Amino acid sequence: MNWEEKYKRKDHLEFRVGDEIKIGVRVKEGDKERIQSFEGLVLSIRGSGLDKTFKVRKTAGGIGVERTFLFHSHAVATVKVLKSGKTRRAKLFYLRDKVGKGSKLKEDLTLTALPAEEPKAAAAPAAAPSTALPADAPK
Repeated sequence: MNWEEKYKRKDHLEFRVGDEIKIGVRVKEGDKERIQSFEGLVLSIRGSGLDKTFKVRKTAGGIGVERTFLFHSHAVATVKVLKSGKTRRAKLFYLRDKVGKGSKLKEDLTLTALPAEEPKAAAAPAAAPSTALPADAPK
């Protein structure tokens, strides 16, 4: 067994550049541990193997805050995709200079669309009106 496989995450994180995600980060304070959320836009994904990282940017109080996370870190508890953005770039660093509406990405609805509703199981067919004449009807 490769030594890297021992430290890799078993649950694969599924998101792309341009997605708006909410990350649950484990924070240890003294002897207590809690999960703190960090919500923002994925600017870049780089590296491979255990060195793979992703950079997330959010705006807090009018100031941009960027944070880099390791994919295979035990500090990343959960990752939830809130919105999927349409992008044509692998790195979205140009968004650092944008303000207001200019910093928004168009939403990619093809990825967040729910699967079509499955047809219901074939239950007993409803009683269809019979075309047969009643037994006492004249012929």
